Amino acid sequence: MKKKMLACLLSAVTVVVALTGCGSQSKELNLYTWDGMFPQEILDGFEKETGYKINYSNFDYDEDMLAKLEETQGADYDVVIADDYILESVIAEGLATKLDTSKISTYGNINPLYQGQFYDEKDEYTIPYGAGIPLIVYDPSKVDFEITGYEDLWDERLEDSVALIGNYRVIEGIVLKTMGESFNTEDLDVISKAGEKMLALAPNIRVISDANTQDYLLNGEVSVAFMYTSQVVTALMENPDLKVVYPKEGLGFGIMAAFIPSKAPHADAAYAFLEYINQPENAAKCFEHICFFCTNKAAEDYISEDMKEAIVVPASISDGEIIQNISQEAEDLHAKNWDNFKVACE
Repeated sequence: MKKKMLACLLSAVTVVVALTGCGSQSKELNLYTWDGMFPQEILDGFEKETGYKINYSNFDYDEDMLAKLEETQGADYDVVIADDYILESVIAEGLATKLDTSKISTYGNINPLYQGQFYDEKDEYTIPYGAGIPLIVYDPSKVDFEITGYEDLWDERLEDSVALIGNYRVIEGIVLKTMGESFNTEDLDVISKAGEKMLALAPNIRVISDANTQDYLLNGEVSVAFMYTSQVVTALMENPDLKVVYPKEGLGFGIMAAFIPSKAPHADAAYAFLEYINQPENAAKCFEHICFFCTNKAAEDYISEDMKEAIVVPASISDGEIIQNISQEAEDLHAKNWDNFKVACE
């Protein structure tokens, strides 16, 4: 009887150990980002090719993501995709894993234009996954000269015919770019001069709107618009004859990037996923789905012709800058400039 009981106990222990082992090596990937960031065929394709099951969780705001990671010290998720500014905090708090790029054979496909940024200067923790680049778009049937940069927005021929987004740091940033300055200058004299120059732009501004800025261009109310990426794409899809301008003074952009949390429960799955989504054909499908600028250089050949102008930056572009936090004094001066500008535009 004792031998039989011992045999049963040993059998039970074996089952528990086996189950525990299966749990620690479970074929799962915990993905955490905004809703709708991947086409379903990419998620399904990854599961079919690798055998990993994707658990896709969403957040609405970057700050919510950071709070969640802080609660668990990065232990609940395997891959997270978030915005540039919050990534700086994630890395500073030790919540991201330093990447072993030897495990990502597709890593070399990344466009270097989007690397070496302030939040990860040595590209040790993150992989870009899409960029937002506000651009000038104009109707060539209503503008009788070629627009090549921000400076052209001051041309008197554009009086009362320009629409702008309402992000004051972005708009004041492009004014600074026409002066050969950084978006993020801390020089108060320079910022004051930018405010004065911005006032000279007011006669040309018909609309300042963050929402659906493209509609003013599409319905003919304005002939030129400076818009967010999604608005640029929407405008081009509806009217392919519109002209897109990559300003000669340099681009301003925001970047989304992926990272592996410091205590990711399924690190192997995370590396497999980063490998998969950076394969050129897969990456192209992702960027066409999210309609953000393609950050994977090798994927550009796979972007459909009708989307290339909308989401592929020309090879000639080699300069870009991200808006960062600046001193409160400089921030307050920007806000004052913006208030004065809006009054002048009324």
